[in-house]
Amino acid sequence: MMLPVPVEANASELVIVLILAYALDLVFCEPPFAIHPVVWMGRLIGFFKKHVPENNRRLYGIFMGLVTILFGCLIAYIVMLFMGVESIPSPVRYLVAAYFLKATFAIRCLYGAADEVRVELDAGKLDSARQKLSMYVSRDTSKLEEGKVSSAIIETTSENYVDGILSPLLFYACFGPYGLMAAYIFKATSTLDSMVGYMDERHREIGWFSAKLDDVFNWIPARLSVIFLATATLVIGLFYRKVKIPDYRTAFKTSIRDGLKTPSPNSGFPMASIAGALNIKLEKPSTYVLGDGFVYPMSEDIKLTSWIILVASFFAIIVSSVIIVA
Repeated sequence: MMLPVPVEANASELVIVLILAYALDLVFCEPPFAIHPVVWMGRLIGFFKKHVPENNRRLYGIFMGLVTILFGCLIAYIVMLFMGVESIPSPVRYLVAAYFLKATFAIRCLYGAADEVRVELDAGKLDSARQKLSMYVSRDTSKLEEGKVSSAIIETTSENYVDGILSPLLFYACFGPYGLMAAYIFKATSTLDSMVGYMDERHREIGWFSAKLDDVFNWIPARLSVIFLATATLVIGLFYRKVKIPDYRTAFKTSIRDGLKTPSPNSGFPMASIAGALNIKLEKPSTYVLGDGFVYPMSEDIKLTSWIILVASFFAIIVSSVIIVA
């Protein structure tokens, strides 16, 4: 028995869904866990993590990864079938598709995470800022100084611009009528990497496939992020006239100099771009230093980072729309 083939959406429909998804993200942020597709994938991965065998752990990790990716494809496939049902009013079909596309990226929540930490720092509540930060980074935050707290949240914000915003949007745009499925393949891989793609003893073997595939998928978007972030820096610099003016030229130079200084082949590029744009040093102790020679960031730099990410995200939406139409 053959599965039904989804009706291919045209370019205008794909752009409408993209813009609606962007609007949903800005207005509502993240949906409840019970109806969040990425949470569904996370629970599936969690189930696999509870049943890891003693032997053939790498093979098990590959199996886990493929099943999770197929599950993501199934979600997108059902939505694509729904989009092709002409008896359902177009606005309803577009909203449903936009809801599921929105689940693959997170602009407002990325901004909100940075803002939570910045507000605590501005209020002089360093311990509270450390606690807030611990929800977003894997390092020990309990003894970080203010500059290193600012550094850590700026690092995770800029790094997540790639896998949390730019990559899923480009996957959606570049695969035409099957863009939603491509975005879910990427999101499944990204979720796998965030849950098992670590180098500790417990995850090294089962997360090997997920980590490598995530590196492959993010390789081009990470390098393109330099252009998006530098352009956003230029725009912000035209209007921002407070403590400092972001510098797009140094953003380019620092990304080229420091982009490969991180253990990941991808995360260093967006982080180094922000370090150069704001003339700040971003450091993960005993792991990397980006923007060496600059000073540690302050809370004002967190705000500027958030603005650069927001503008760069808007550019990502525009470029994705152009790709779809073209």
